[in-house]
Amino acid sequence: MKKVIIASKNAGKVAEFEKLFAGLDVTVRSLLDFPDAPDVEETGETFQENARLKAEAIASAYGMLAIADDSGLAVDALDGRPGVFSARYAGLEKDDRKNIEKLLKELEGVPFERRTARFCCVLAVSGPGRPTRFVEGECRGYIAEAPSGTGGFGYDPVFYVPEKGITFAEMPAQVKNQISHRAKAMEKLLAVWPEIARDGE
Repeated sequence: MKKVIIASKNAGKVAEFEKLFAGLDVTVRSLLDFPDAPDVEETGETFQENARLKAEAIASAYGMLAIADDSGLAVDALDGRPGVFSARYAGLEKDDRKNIEKLLKELEGVPFERRTARFCCVLAVSGPGRPTRFVEGECRGYIAEAPSGTGGFGYDPVFYVPEKGITFAEMPAQVKNQISHRAKAMEKLLAVWPEIARDGE
């Protein structure tokens, strides 16, 4: 059975990967199973660089296949910000409400049609003695002028998806999980997984 470690302590994210690999010959572990796991600093300037840093560090530390993701929000009118700084945009405390407040303040006066944005997710797959592989997913939308909805997390209350006519935070979880950036990246990962699994044999 193939073993893979998810380079995350986020239980919700780990559950998504467990669901993804359900039915395959894969045992999913995570950093929750390794209390002594190294704390990898995200010093990259892109989502891909940060995902690579985490995946390669964990693969090297435990000698097994590792998957890491880096995700965030890129707003066109802000030249791609907050980008890799999405979680800590308003400070190191990673406060969702403050991040949204800062984002909306920076977009004051920008008309709705120019508030285009995209959520991005990069998954990196690394293993000892093998090149790191990447898959990416994105979901396009607009930044609403005010938060709406109570679901989700992060920037979900202001990320408006025109095809659905609501924000991520107003969307039922099962709907969001079909169209989200992470869902699309995971779909691509699943498509290339047989090839990745063979590479390590």
